[in-house]
Amino acid sequence: MILRNTDKDKRGSFTKKIVDYLTERGGECYVSDDGMEITEDVDCVVVLGGDGTLLRAAKKVVDRQIPLLGINLGTLGYLAEVNRRGAEKAMDCLLEDRFSIEKRMMLQGTIYHNNEIIARDIALNDVVIVRQGHLRVVKFLNHVNDAYLNSYKADGIILATATGSTGYSLSAGGPIVSPEAEVILMTPVSPHTLNTRSIVFQSNDTITVEIGQGNMPGIAEAYVSFDGDAYISVGAGDRVIVERAKKQTNIIKISDISFLEVLRQKMTDH
Repeated sequence: MILRNTDKDKRGSFTKKIVDYLTERGGECYVSDDGMEITEDVDCVVVLGGDGTLLRAAKKVVDRQIPLLGINLGTLGYLAEVNRRGAEKAMDCLLEDRFSIEKRMMLQGTIYHNNEIIARDIALNDVVIVRQGHLRVVKFLNHVNDAYLNSYKADGIILATATGSTGYSLSAGGPIVSPEAEVILMTPVSPHTLNTRSIVFQSNDTITVEIGQGNMPGIAEAYVSFDGDAYISVGAGDRVIVERAKKQTNIIKISDISFLEVLRQKMTDH
């Protein structure tokens, strides 16, 4: 199956090129636009777009563990690292089973209000809790494995996988971690203190973030997002528990380009 981002290939010309290339060589495929559901008869998904498109696809296929191959239609991506020029070679490798699969750890976040679950979702990159409104900071009370860790006021907090270390967490000053590492990163967003840094936890740790009491009790002060989607409002006393998800994302690796080379190119470009 080919999942395309219609914003990146508006006329569908590149998508048609890939479909024709596959079918001429005996492959079977059909096209689905980003946002549509993936049918039951799919063995793998070729994602045409960028890292954001691949993140959305990861949620769609996680229950069935379908592997994903990302072809970046924009700049070089960390997840979708095959570019337009390398697309045909990638299709050859796919048809000839000349590829490996990287297993990427995911996070599960559970949101509690008055000790009742109000939402639960998964993320390949990160679970993010950020303030609502421009003038209000949020107090975060953080526990790890039920033991108190710290508290601070900030604009937000990011809980990321190694895959997500090159996303929002990096923009907030977090470390870059090799994507196959199994860790959980905690990175504050604009903390109102000078001594708050990112912390790296083991993958089997459970992190609880409680929203502290603000200046206006009873009003939702923050929202939670999962890979930049599924925004859920939370207020004082609500808790977000983040832990390793039971399932993972399977990324098809064809390119000989290593993560370090992608990283070097990204750093050179910027």
